Amino acid sequence: MGQHKDLRNDAAIEKIREMAEEKICLFCTYENGQIVSRPMSTQQVDEDGTLWFLSRKDSSKNEQIDENSSVHLMYSDTSKHHYLSLTGHARIVIDQSKVEELWNPIAKAWFEKGKDDPEISLISVAPEEGHYWDTKNGKLVSMLKIAVAAVSGKQMDGGVEGDITV
Repeated sequence: MGQHKDLRNDAAIEKIREMAEEKICLFCTYENGQIVSRPMSTQQVDEDGTLWFLSRKDSSKNEQIDENSSVHLMYSDTSKHHYLSLTGHARIVIDQSKVEELWNPIAKAWFEKGKDDPEISLISVAPEEGHYWDTKNGKLVSMLKIAVAAVSGKQMDGGVEGDITV
């Protein structure tokens, strides 16, 4: 069986940065009591654990956040067998200097006028809690351990998992 290690404060923020920064997540909002999910790229994780995303001002996700700021972010890096699930509160931010800080050429696919596109807004997410699953050895070793456990009948060492509280 794997280790259980809960992370708080700075250790939690470092784990979030490791598993979320510049990664794609399923960004979940709520509408009429239903979960609405879409893939989004995490642009940055600040020193306080705030996650930053670029978004169109007129997007349905911005409207959903205005109605209910609760969000759920789910990250999956199957190449490393790393998984992260976070809950928190989002807010819409209009800040051109932050847009310039976070801008990357791929964002132009959504904002044809570039970083000066008047439709750009930012979403900041303040995480509250979550859970992570992190294999210590990566995919190949994990797959070998699963195979050995299946053949031997012994439970495998599944790495580390724990709760995250920021």
